[in-house]
Formats: sequence, C-alpha cells, structure tokens
Amino acid sequence: MPDTNNPLLAEWTSPCEVPPFNDITPEHFPEAFDRSIEVYRQEIADIAAESETPSFDNVIAALERSGRQLDRVATVFFNLSGADTNDRLQEIERQITPRLAKLHSETYLNSALFRRVDALFSRHKSLELTAEQDRVLERYHTIFIRAGARLDDAAKTRMAEIAERLAELATRFAQNVLADEKHFRLVLESEADLAGLPEFLRRAAATSAEDLGLTGKHVITLARSSIEPFLQFSERRDLREKVFEAWANRGAMAGKTDNRPLIPQMISLRHERAQLLGFETFAQFKLDDMMAKTPEAVRKLLMDVWRPARERAQQERDALQSMVQSEGGNFDLAPWDWRHYAAKVRKAEHDLDEAEIKPYFQLDQIIAAAFETANRLFGLTFKPRNDIPLYHPDVRAWDVFGAEGQAIGLFLGDYFARPSKRSGAWMNAFRLQEKMDGDIRPIIVNVLNVVKGGEGQPTLLSFEDARTVFHEFGHALHGLLSDVTYPLISGTNVPSDYVELPSQLYEHWLLQPEILHRFARHAETGEAIPDDLLERLIAARNFNMGFQTVEYLASAIVDLDFHEALPEASADPETHEAAALARIDMPAAIIMRHRIPHFLHIFAGDGYSSAYYSYMWSEVMDADAFRAFKETGDIFDPATAERLYTHIYSSGGKYDPAEAYKAFRGRMPAIDALLEERGLDVKQG
Repeated sequence: MPDTNNPLLAEWTSPCEVPPFNDITPEHFPEAFDRSIEVYRQEIADIAAESETPSFDNVIAALERSGRQLDRVATVFFNLSGADTNDRLQEIERQITPRLAKLHSETYLNSALFRRVDALFSRHKSLELTAEQDRVLERYHTIFIRAGARLDDAAKTRMAEIAERLAELATRFAQNVLADEKHFRLVLESEADLAGLPEFLRRAAATSAEDLGLTGKHVITLARSSIEPFLQFSERRDLREKVFEAWANRGAMAGKTDNRPLIPQMISLRHERAQLLGFETFAQFKLDDMMAKTPEAVRKLLMDVWRPARERAQQERDALQSMVQSEGGNFDLAPWDWRHYAAKVRKAEHDLDEAEIKPYFQLDQIIAAAFETANRLFGLTFKPRNDIPLYHPDVRAWDVFGAEGQAIGLFLGDYFARPSKRSGAWMNAFRLQEKMDGDIRPIIVNVLNVVKGGEGQPTLLSFEDARTVFHEFGHALHGLLSDVTYPLISGTNVPSDYVELPSQLYEHWLLQPEILHRFARHAETGEAIPDDLLERLIAARNFNMGFQTVEYLASAIVDLDFHEALPEASADPETHEAAALARIDMPAAIIMRHRIPHFLHIFAGDGYSSAYYSYMWSEVMDADAFRAFKETGDIFDPATAERLYTHIYSSGGKYDPAEAYKAFRGRMPAIDALLEERGLDVKQG
C-alpha cells in the first residue's frame, strides 16, 4: 500500500502525475530511499531465485519493472540536487550516492542473476524475440559484464568498493565546484567599476545584486551568462582578470572545496577498475562500448581538427594583439582579454556589436522559435500549463501534443541562474517514455543558467545563450519523441558520443533566416531583426571559431590524456594538465573550456569521462545530417524530417547508433561537413 504520510511514496495525483513538489521536503528523502531500496533488493532477489527456465519475461522484463519506486524517488532527488539544492539535500546526497553505487554493484555482481541473464543471452537467436527485445537483452548482458559479473569473488568485492568510493568522490567534486561558484561575487561599487558595461548587462547585474540582498549595487556572479558578457564589455582589465581567475580556478582554491586531492584518487580507481576487467587503460574500457570504440579513433578525430583550429586561433590572436596595440596597450594578450578584444575586432570586421544584437534575442521569443521549429519538423504543438506544482517559481510547464493532437508528454523549462543551481545547462527526465504496461508519457526538463532580466524587463540572451536553448531543447525532443517499449533504451539512453547528435543538429535551425525573421524581435520596439543585421550576423557565424574550437578540443584532449596515462601521472593534476597542453602547443592566450579541477563532465560522475570528445564526434554527424535538409532545398523538408524522426529522435537506443545514422542518411558521415560548418579549411593528417 502507498504511504500517504510520505509524498514520495504515496500515489501521485498531481496533473500528469508530476511529483508533488509542494508537499516534498528534504526530510522525506531518507525514509523514501530506505524503503525503496528495501523493495528493490527484494525484487532483485525474487528475479535471481526464480525457478522457471530463464525467459525474456521472467528475467529481462522483470528487471525492467524492478526498482520503479526507487527510480521515482531518485529521479526527483537528483533533479533537485542539481537544479535547486540546499545544505540538507547536499548532506543527503553525500550519504545516498555511495549507497546507490553499492546497490548497483549488488545487482550487477549477483552471480545467480547473471547466470539467468547469461543463459538467456546464449540462446537469444532461438528465442524469436522482437528486434527491440533482442537489443534490450544484449544491452543488459553487456552491462552485467562491464560491471564485473564474470570476475571472481575477490575481484567482485573490489569492484564494488571502487564503485562506492567513486560515487563518494564524484559527489564531493560536484559540491565543491558549486560551493566555489556560489560564494564568489564581484561587487561593482562605483561607476568606474561599471565602465564599458551596456545597459542590459547593468540591469542584469543589478538583478543579481538584489537576489543577493545587495540592492542598489551591481554583482557579477560565476554564471557563464554573467561572466562572459562582463569579460566582453568591461573596460576594467583588473576586474576582468579578477573574475576570470575566479572562474578558471573553481575547484582549485585551497581549502575544503579543493578538488585537486580528489582527482588522483578518481583516476587511480578508474584505472584499477578497467584493469580488473581486462583493459589496459580506463579510456580503452570506456570507449569499447561507444561509437568511437578506441582511443586511437578519438585522438585522430581530435587532432585532425586541432591542427587547423590552432592555426586559426593563432591568426585570431594576432588580430586581437594588433587591436591592443592600436589602443596603446603595452601588454601581451591574456585569457581575460580575449573576449574583450574579440568583440572589438568583430565590430571592426563585421560591424557587429553584442549590445546591438542582444535586444533581438529575448528568452521567450527563442523558446517560441524552438517550439516553432519542432512544429514544422515534427508537427508538435505546445500549450502552457499553470496548474502543475513545480519545484521553483521560475519553472514553467507545457503540454506537448503530436501532429494528430495526441498527448506526447510534459515539458518543463527552468532557465534562470540562481545560487542553488549548479552551473551549465542540461536536460533531465522526471519520467521516461515506455510502453511495457501502458503508454507512459515522458516528463522532460531543460535546465539553463541565464541571468534573469530585471523586474518588468525581458530576459535578453547572447547568441550563444540562444544556441544553448536550442541545444538543450534538441535533447528534450529526444526524450519527448521517444517511442520504445523498454525503459533501458528510452530517449537519451544511448552512448554519449551519439546522444549529442539530436541536440547539436537542432542548433542549426536557430540561424536560419526563416526562424530569425519571425522570432528575433527587438525587446522594446517589437520590430524584426533588420535584414542587414541578420546578414552581418550570419556572415560572422564563424568569427572567433579558432578560439571556440581550441578551448573545446583542449578539454577533450586532456580528458583523454588523463584516462590513457598511468595513474601516477595524475598525482599532481595541474602539472599533468599543463604537460598535456604543452604537448599540443596550447596557445598561451586561451585556456581549456573546462579545467581539470572543475571539469564536471568527467569527474561529477562517469558519463563523459574519456568521452568529452563526444560533442565533436556527434558534430561530424550533425553537420552532415543538416546537409541532408539543405540538399533538398528545404530546411523543413517533410520526407527528410520523417526519416529524422523515425531513425534518430524517436528510436532511443533501439538500434546500434551507426546503423541508426545510416538508416537516416544512407551512409556514415565524413569530417568535411564539420570542417565546412566551422570554416576550417584543412588538409587532413
């Protein structure tokens, strides 16, 4: 029977069965986890002890149905811990993550359970399974083996210890970065401190100050949408350096939030786990289950793009240094100068000024543009919901309907930066789509960190912020349009070097005149973006591309380097980082997009460890995929959109990613489309 005293365990009667956020407090989670873990352990014990001959239904389908109560509790908890945390939630997170890691090990190192999975897999060709069932069985078998199910008892014990410790360290790593971000603030006290800042940035900084109880002042926080425009516009080089150093050194500040002691431990534990499983390095282990397959394939892609990108970045650096000197500056360009002088060079070369562009990119209009694109591609419509309990007043909800008017799911948007939210942008699911026991529709959330406009003022975006809205909504569509039976392969449950394809592909529609003419409208006049400004914006789309590519690639290369090297190389993470950058001749005026001490993608969990290259791997596909639309002469070509829906957005993990892409495009992509999109002309090495 449901527990009506704990809303996490009770039946959810909210509209769309949304979690009852109005009733949930942090104190409900410990009991909910305790009881849900107990239920899940019993479910697994029953599956493992089943006396009937292993079948898809009594093994795989049973595994898919197990843990649903725990999944429900954990999904709510981890969404909140990322998007709206507090001290109590963080305390619970430190306690629960190692327990869940231990539970995962108990399940996938369960010898009796694996014997049933293995026996079933050994005769899967004779079982007359559907293609989807065969795929789910294969994935479960792989997951068990990669967890260590074939190891001896001593090795299994060690694997479980490693998993539990890694979970502890990953939680500490993420919380340390959030603490550094939360506690930094650059208070601008005088008009001199505000020198160069346009009105939109002053308003945003004043709003940030009000949120922090500093009414009448202006505050720059470590939200990217606060820092980047400040670095771009501020004429105060000393303040630019101060805020940049705080941003670059998150996780590397002496004291209790220092992540540098944690990194060698994590690298060593990952390496040990890989070797227990028969791999030489963690990178080999991780990539063996990805599209790329090998570190060599990844490194070749990264270095093929690194060479032209670095050359372009050096040319850009020279142009910026000339601008410094033309203004009488007697200093070498530093990382905190790059965005400032890049804006001036872009103004000189393309007559583009962010202060001129930004009023045309209102958050609400860009959301509407993302919805319109989904309508023209897939026939979706979106209707606001105001009757649903949500976890923060800033969160919004929309019902999503298909081309025939059928309910598809619920979409939530959480766009504004706040101290209780970790940095970055992401998509999560409060509920996955599945059809095992009825048509379960998804609840998907996009979380961003845009600086909110002032009272009564629209929230204005940089073009990069607008691109992020489209990117994350591409992920959201991957979850919303999912049309599979089994949760294991629902939505974005695909390899990370494939999961970025739907999101990065979606970005392409943002810069199309058909979209911008309609939705890029001035915040004050309502007028559409002028043709000449749109032409200048499109012409400058690859401006500063060397810089953008280098800062990303450096992070991907260093990630791979850390996970290919022997653990002792990481004893001093910053020294290892510097040595890796020296090997690729990193330009002095650019730093990694994510330095190792705050590299959440690879250390706040395992998703992108050895796999930050995934964005570039997927970009090869997304550039080629958008070509498929351009080749038809219609960026919303119905036949191409139908193939995109069928083989990419709706198929989840039903198919091998390479086969899914070939079904859409007819072939695998080549790197030339990516290089063309980035404006990097190159002779491949």
